[in-house]
Amino acid sequence: MNMNRYFKSFVAAALVCSTLAGCGSSSGGSTAEKTASSSTAAASGKHFVIATDTVFKPFEYTDADGNFVGIDVDLLAAIAKDQGFTYDLNSLGWDSAIAACQAGQADGMIAGASITDERKQNGWIFSDGYYTATQCVAVAADSDVKSLDDLQGANVAVKTGTAGADYANSLKDKYNFNITTYEDSPTMYQAVTGGQADCCFEDTPIMSYTIKQGEQDLKIVDGSENEGNDYGMAVFDSSEQELLDLFNAGLKDIKASGEYDKIIAKYLG
Repeated sequence: MNMNRYFKSFVAAALVCSTLAGCGSSSGGSTAEKTASSSTAAASGKHFVIATDTVFKPFEYTDADGNFVGIDVDLLAAIAKDQGFTYDLNSLGWDSAIAACQAGQADGMIAGASITDERKQNGWIFSDGYYTATQCVAVAADSDVKSLDDLQGANVAVKTGTAGADYANSLKDKYNFNITTYEDSPTMYQAVTGGQADCCFEDTPIMSYTIKQGEQDLKIVDGSENEGNDYGMAVFDSSEQELLDLFNAGLKDIKASGEYDKIIAKYLG
């Protein structure tokens, strides 16, 4: 993917307005469109606009061929096929995805969003959980840090509005952290590998995948994981409940058929 990213922003909303004008077509560089089979689509007649993040490997990202891929992307495609609806998947970035939903420019979002009580209290309406993710602490691969106790007074990098940021803030007083916020994960990672930060907080599956792929010279601190939360699709208006109902029904079906496990294994092994 996460709490506290729910704030409304006039600037973000304005950005969404201009961005969405170019989204939803197969020719968009940062936009992916997935469509269910024509026979089931004709039967259901349901079409949704769904917003997502841009760089959140392995849940949503652009591959070497320019295709928008990831666990969330594949799960949504499988669920749509199972339930017979069509959709446009617009890759906007986290804050703009939220703003699009809040402004009524998207029906819902799927972007590794953790299901939390705080979010529910602030207007998020979630589907059933589709993946359980913990958060962890990562340091440079050559760091001498072996536990959280070695990070007293550390300069900490977090991504804005994430569960990782919330986890870091929950430990701030205990470890006397100096926390700096970054807009995206790659920039946050660079702060650690470049020496501007001693560590960063990230969702464990994201960090594990990033390290496994050799994309960042980082390592996870042993024993640093928290209890975590489930990821869920989110809508911001009760009138969009039908989308969640279809998502929940499809999720149940693809788990029963084994398709869900195949998708997870494709990206996480």
